[in-house]
Amino acid sequence: MSALRARKILQHISWCGWRTPTLSTVPHATTPFSSSAGQGCSFELTEQQKALQATARKFAQDEVVPVAALYDKTGKYPTPIIKRAWELGLMNVYIPKHLGGRGLGIFDTCIISEEIGYGCTGIQTAIIANVLGQVPLLLAGNEAQQKKYLGGSANEPLISAFCYTELGAGSDVAGLKTRAEKKGNEYIINGQKMWITNGGEAKWYCVMARTDPDPKAGKGKAFTLFIVDANTPGVQVGRKELNMGQRCSDTRGITFEDVRVPAENVLLGEGSGFKVSMDTFDYTRPAISAGAVGLAQRALDEATKYSLVRNTFGKPIAEHQAIAFLLAEMAMKVELARLACQRAAWEVDTGTRKTYYVSIAKAFTGDVAHEVASDAVLIFGGKGFNTEYPVEKLLRDAKIYQIYEGTAQIQRLIIAREHIGKYKV
Repeated sequence: MSALRARKILQHISWCGWRTPTLSTVPHATTPFSSSAGQGCSFELTEQQKALQATARKFAQDEVVPVAALYDKTGKYPTPIIKRAWELGLMNVYIPKHLGGRGLGIFDTCIISEEIGYGCTGIQTAIIANVLGQVPLLLAGNEAQQKKYLGGSANEPLISAFCYTELGAGSDVAGLKTRAEKKGNEYIINGQKMWITNGGEAKWYCVMARTDPDPKAGKGKAFTLFIVDANTPGVQVGRKELNMGQRCSDTRGITFEDVRVPAENVLLGEGSGFKVSMDTFDYTRPAISAGAVGLAQRALDEATKYSLVRNTFGKPIAEHQAIAFLLAEMAMKVELARLACQRAAWEVDTGTRKTYYVSIAKAFTGDVAHEVASDAVLIFGGKGFNTEYPVEKLLRDAKIYQIYEGTAQIQRLIIAREHIGKYKV
């Protein structure tokens, strides 16, 4: 590829400015071929989705990007930004209309998540992670539970958390130690959860606890999910963790010491906790994956713009084939990651088989976010290692996508199981 052609391509990428189109939002090109593909497969957003994307994009550009570095430095919870997202209708959008939400799908949530993730994934996590605490209620909660805990979404930004992970047990569900013992019409919960997103800000928690005392009991029957109000006596909120990245996201340990929870706060029924939790992750992982795509797109944009103004050996570094090819690899990864995320979200919204695609999206987008952010640092050179430039933060923020909401290794385990299983039928 000639240097002139490389420069023209990269200038086009840079010209797109804030973002290259997420889907086909550019005018349709003329073609001599007749096709019915649009009837069964379309990469075009609906008008409603385009409006949603535009709102989220403007919010991220005008209100998230300018304060992202400050929140990263201070580690403060972005309460004003969260309130603003709620005012714009960008928060808790998947809650049904009869409960005060917008009743949108996971695909729509992914659109929002990617745009906000472009601005700051710490802020994006604080806003989107509510899905973890709320989806179990949407999937398994009864009418009274949903009305009590989700019904106020039209009046205030609801903050909740999913208390699942423990110090010695994250991917290993059978290793969870938190227990719930039934006493009359109550359950008494004892145990400690760790690395709980929004742990210090949540008004209520969805807590996974072992209810079958038999250590040999299968995980499909041993665990139960409980709704626990944060102000319940015995709930102890730990200190805010100082993390590598996404520092404004509130991550804490939560201890439960003789916490009494009424039986009416059990989700679905005793012993159903594992199934509801796994179903929950199928619904929540696409939106988390979309945040990784937003970060990767931001890293690509920053690297491309810098490569067009940084000169070495008498020309922009974008004209050096080594950099041009690196940018091309980054661009391919971002586009494919977005498609994987959108396919997973579509699978969830249509109610078809979803775990396979959801795990592919989670594993792939997490790896892509880290790889593209790392390459962006390389393109920036010494400046990329400096906190005054944005890519340093992007690399720190990206690493967690390979860890939380199911590690990259666990996703591969799930993908392999699902893939091989198709051949065993």
